[in-house]
Amino acid sequence: MCGITGFLDPTAQINSDSLQAITKRMTRTLRHRGPDDSGCWVDATSGIALGHQRLAILDLSPEGHQPMISANGRYIIIFNGEIYDFLALRQKLQQLGHSFRGHSDTEVMLASFCQWGLQSAIQQFNGMFTFALWDRQERILHLGRDRLGEKPLYYGWVGQTLVFGSELKALAAHPKFQPEIDRDALTSFLRLKYIPAPCSIYKGIYKLPPGTTLSWQGEAYHPLPQSYWSIKAVAESGIADPFIGSEQDAIIHLDSLLRDAVGLRMVADVPLGAFLSGGIDSSTVVALMQAQSSQPIKTFTIGFQEDIYNEAEYAKAVAQHLGTDHTELYVTPEEALATIPKLPILYDEPFADVSQIPTFLISQLAKQYVTVSLSGDGGDELFGGYERYLRGQSLWQTVSWIPTTIRQTVAQTLTSLESQTWGRSSNDGQLASLTRPKLINLGYKLNRACEVLRAETPEILYMELDSDWQEPSAIVIGGKEPQTIFNTQQNWAALSDFTQWMMYLDTETYLPDDILVKLDRASMGVALEGRIPLLDHRVVEFAWQLPHSMKIRESQTKWVLRQVLYRYIPPRLIDRPKMGFGVPIGDWLRGPLRDWAEALLDKRRLQQEGFFNPQPIHQRWTEHLSGVRNWQHSLWNILMFQAWLEHHF
Repeated sequence: MCGITGFLDPTAQINSDSLQAITKRMTRTLRHRGPDDSGCWVDATSGIALGHQRLAILDLSPEGHQPMISANGRYIIIFNGEIYDFLALRQKLQQLGHSFRGHSDTEVMLASFCQWGLQSAIQQFNGMFTFALWDRQERILHLGRDRLGEKPLYYGWVGQTLVFGSELKALAAHPKFQPEIDRDALTSFLRLKYIPAPCSIYKGIYKLPPGTTLSWQGEAYHPLPQSYWSIKAVAESGIADPFIGSEQDAIIHLDSLLRDAVGLRMVADVPLGAFLSGGIDSSTVVALMQAQSSQPIKTFTIGFQEDIYNEAEYAKAVAQHLGTDHTELYVTPEEALATIPKLPILYDEPFADVSQIPTFLISQLAKQYVTVSLSGDGGDELFGGYERYLRGQSLWQTVSWIPTTIRQTVAQTLTSLESQTWGRSSNDGQLASLTRPKLINLGYKLNRACEVLRAETPEILYMELDSDWQEPSAIVIGGKEPQTIFNTQQNWAALSDFTQWMMYLDTETYLPDDILVKLDRASMGVALEGRIPLLDHRVVEFAWQLPHSMKIRESQTKWVLRQVLYRYIPPRLIDRPKMGFGVPIGDWLRGPLRDWAEALLDKRRLQQEGFFNPQPIHQRWTEHLSGVRNWQHSLWNILMFQAWLEHHF
């Protein structure tokens, strides 16, 4: 696990010393991702520079140093991540005549590229990775990213120079980089709380999409990423060629796949553990780890005093049943609040998933004991774990028979009723204090009902319910939502079932651009490697072959995954309503965070900065402070951009 960065400008007239200085400056910005070693390699005649910060996980010796040159001298690589099947690939390559000086997966990658070429080699990698590969013979720079997007890679052209890096701060350290905020990307951010690929917060800088490579030889034109694997193709193929075995066959096969995926991710030359919430996904990962370990697995849980956010007791019960070496930390509000100033540094583009706070805290806890921690992310998207998968189809069926014009008229009436309710409670202090919780709930329900009634298609319904600001282009001055996978219908998988479509789109967008960003930045911010067994591509492909009835059954989510887990843990320890991994941001904004938020949301400040229309923001802030409405998510989006802007500009 590491940080990579570099640039290519075949037309540049820069000597080696200058190239080295620029590369080292860019590389130093990523030291938190890899504090164990640092290296750079440049070739002034080609205008290529590669920089690497290393978190040593496999082959802790100097033989694992990067940038690494292939045995035949043709390729130079910088690599972030892990290739989990590198031992099997190494054995295959040895049979083909290759020899190895160390035992790192990086060296196996290089030999694979030498033996099979870029596209054929990458198809054989089971792992999480981003890499930059310089081909000395063809003078081509190849960039690549893993199938699901576990590891990040930004790239873009600054003048005639292609710059890239694991995080935006590395690109910003290049002397030619001139940051310009992309207002269209900002508009998407307000809707989704993350910036969807391929956009970034900066104009002209992009995220390399999951499952793609990009190759550039210095041509005047800018090539597009080329796909070698896509969740769209996997979803369509899985539906067309479903699993035909029995339910018991499916459970046995999934158990075997997951056991192997977990086992591969337990290979490390450093201490290893796992995050444990006590939910289905993390409990499955920990159970399969402990089943394959002769020693108690180290597990970590963050607890909160507020019962609605606290899963620590459930995690403790699972840990005791499995016999893990369990560590839990109950976090005070002061400790959680102290994390907030770090967020613009950790996430160096705006990011507003409030669970970023506990994710950082549990990473910080785990780092005190281990260097690698396995996580249960991905189970919700693959096996139908979110509430919207249960309710979305029935909700649409409930209202879709009503003519659109009538639904919109009712929605307008409800909007007026909601406004009157809030206005009355605002003017009547006694009413507001006596019925505040009920009014908050009523306001929320009325708002959601309006969104449902206004939707013209089930897809629009999904997007409305998944949006923090329904009309973000009215908030961002000069902003227009860009075309991304999230809102471009012709790029969607051809799936007739609405629930499966939601699961597909979440895996295509929300998973890589929110969930995996959150884990990567939080863990790498403390030099901890996070590994995700449920996102082994073999598990993903098998999950899409399973019939929907094996995922959601009689209002029970993740049915088949539960059956696997029941082999190791009794149902009574895990069968309970799903809990989010969050913090009481709404209450904090009315309490200890109020002064901080007031300063960032000040009307004059917003007007001077010129990014947002202050009026709707001020209205939501006033409603939130009154306690009649809970606008915590939409306000947190604004606040996270404002905090980011304050730090970076």
